[in-house]
Amino acid sequence: MAKVELKNIIKIYDTKKIIDNVSLDIEDKEFLVLVGASGCGKSTLLRMIAGLEDITSGEIYIDGKCVNNVHPKDRDIAFVFQNYALYPHMSVYDNMAFPLKMRKMSKKDIENKVKEASEILNLSELLNRKPKQLSGGQRQRVALGRAIVRNPKVFLMDEPLSNLDAKLRVQMRSEIKKLHERLKTTFIYVTHDQTEAMTMGDRIAVIDNGVIQQIGAPSFVYNNPVNKFVGGFLGAPSMNFINAEIKDNYININNNNFMLNDEQKSKLAGYTSVILGIRPEKFNCTDANFEFNSTVEITEMLGNSQIIYFKANQSECSACISADTNAGKDINLKINTNDIMFFDVKSNLRII
Repeated sequence: MAKVELKNIIKIYDTKKIIDNVSLDIEDKEFLVLVGASGCGKSTLLRMIAGLEDITSGEIYIDGKCVNNVHPKDRDIAFVFQNYALYPHMSVYDNMAFPLKMRKMSKKDIENKVKEASEILNLSELLNRKPKQLSGGQRQRVALGRAIVRNPKVFLMDEPLSNLDAKLRVQMRSEIKKLHERLKTTFIYVTHDQTEAMTMGDRIAVIDNGVIQQIGAPSFVYNNPVNKFVGGFLGAPSMNFINAEIKDNYININNNNFMLNDEQKSKLAGYTSVILGIRPEKFNCTDANFEFNSTVEITEMLGNSQIIYFKANQSECSACISADTNAGKDINLKINTNDIMFFDVKSNLRII
């Protein structure tokens, strides 16, 4: 159990800056998720915390101690990899016991720790099997068990569920979250899957090009993105962005005008053009204060909901509406204009 502090971390490969002056405090017992697209630097950041990557400049503290020059094995962390990294010739028991044997722990203590971890992860019946005899989810639980037995101060997880099928990922998300609540240890989790980030983290840090764009509770970041990148990255389908002009305090969408309210007038004073940000689930076909017509291009049925794709001011858009709605070729979409966000055309920052 420990607080992790990153202070002005920079990582440069050749001449390319992979991590750009990142400062971040991860509280004791917190579950923090680093989320971003592939290549954004999130795994590199995690590997620097683990000591598997050198730091170009900056400082990393674990439990108040600077660990820049501390060997990975002495940082009291456990790393769970994407590809499980199990020894194929060893049994489940021996895979879990291996880090304890390397510490020259007594046989009795090893047995107790492996037994406890296997009970937590429902592996007790599998201890004599080899990894090739296990499913993907079982292998991932063994990898987690190997980390648990060490009783580390910090768990580091690098996209541990990416090799699992969709149904198993949902199950393992729940298991990892329960594991965190049971162990009460600091978890730092890397993923490119924004659903994982939103459902698992106490806080999420959204990263783009080696820079933390925004950090906060998942629901807050989702509802209050600081810029167009964060707004577009979180959410499935992603946020709609519609270019629009402001004229006489009116904004036009598909030849229908809505008038800005007093708060919006104040917020957008001096602007003649903006980017509108609208979450797909904010559209409906029944009740709102603004309505416009559109032509449906594609419809995707998702059981109790459907996603329709259409154009608004020549921008490709989507709406998530009830499956009961008869979405023909032409549809009247409605929205509460208070649910519309506004972004600056040049900076892409949200106008607040």
